[in-house]
Formats: sequence, structure tokens, C-alpha cells
Amino acid sequence: MLIKGYDVGPLVPGESLLVHPGFWSNYLLAMCSDGGCPERPVPEWFGDDGADVDALSEVLFDPERWPAFRVPAEEGPGAVAIYRNLDGDYGTDYLLTHPGRSYAEQIASWDVDFSGTGLTWHELIRIADSPSLADEGVQDTATRFLLLLPLLTDPDVPETASARLVSALTAVGAPQVTASIAAEHLLAHLTRRSRHDPTWASPLSGAERRAVPQVTP
Repeated sequence: MLIKGYDVGPLVPGESLLVHPGFWSNYLLAMCSDGGCPERPVPEWFGDDGADVDALSEVLFDPERWPAFRVPAEEGPGAVAIYRNLDGDYGTDYLLTHPGRSYAEQIASWDVDFSGTGLTWHELIRIADSPSLADEGVQDTATRFLLLLPLLTDPDVPETASARLVSALTAVGAPQVTASIAAEHLLAHLTRRSRHDPTWASPLSGAERRAVPQVTP
């Protein structure tokens, strides 16, 4: 329905879930759960509690309904994040959509760990800040930025990155004090697991990747 040919599971629009308590803890907290933090990551960083997180996880990880979060862009590629709720193989797939192409390309996935190409900071910001009002999906730039954040694989983020992340987190309901803590931990984990190297080719450069058929509104 949302992605022609992506018939691995039953996709449904996920955008209505973005405002539910517990969403951002479910979506982002796992990135800080690899044991590398001096303190235990908690839902309260995002203004949530454990009950919120548990209740929404039942919806997000429902094998019968796979939420897809569309981030269409006015110019250049947009993105889609999909909860892949296969029994025994849960994860999140990240696809890019390109104007003029008849398919979307999967560039990354998050299972226990991140795998794939990802985006640089500037590529991420370019997509986040250029919503396509003519297409269905997420239009708010703060929300778009946070949906794209797991794709960041850039060790050289600007000094303004932390402030941008704190602003986005508070915009979706995180308390100011804990938003700063969450931003610090998220950026530390994301930049530490950078997969860029001298042979790396940006997925926005037109290089071929694994593709799935056409994305439609």
C-alpha cells in the first residue's frame, strides 16, 4: 500500500504514532543501550515513563501492522523508516526515495546493531529541512530530523549539532534538562559507530544499492 513491491509485511502509515507518549523512547533509546554509557538510558530522558514505552511498543512491533514513517523531500531524495516486524527478525529498515526513479533503495537497517551506509550530517539536514508539502508523510522539520537521526554515520558533526538535537527533542516533548542528556548520549553513540571510510560512497551520489520497487503516496 505504501511501497509497491515491499511485500515482506503489511505496511501501514505510522505518522499518527509520532505524538503518542513513548514513541521517541522506543525509536531512539536503543541506540544508547549497547553498554557504552556510564549511566543507564531511561525513557525519562524523552519525557516518557516505562508504561508509555511498553504500551506503544505493542503497537510499533505488531506483526500484523508494520508502521512506515515517510519523510518526503521537496528536492532530492526523501526517506522512509519501516518497522520490520518479522517474527524472530524484528528491526527497522531505512530506504531512500529518489525523484524520477521507479524504486526506493534500502541503505541501512537497525536490528541489534546498525548496518548500512547511512548519511553525513549535511545530507541528513538537507532532507530534514526540505519537506515536500505535496506528498503524504512527516512535514515538521524537528520530527523529520529525529526520524532520520539513526542514519547518521558521520564522525565530524558541527559544534551546532548538539543544540540542533536538543531543540528537536524539546520540540517533541522532552524536558529541557533531560533533552541535553539524551542529545549528549545519542551523538556520542552515533559518531562513535561511524562507518565512513576513504572508499565510502554517499547514497545520495547515485551509486547503486539494494533496491525495492516504487514508493507511492
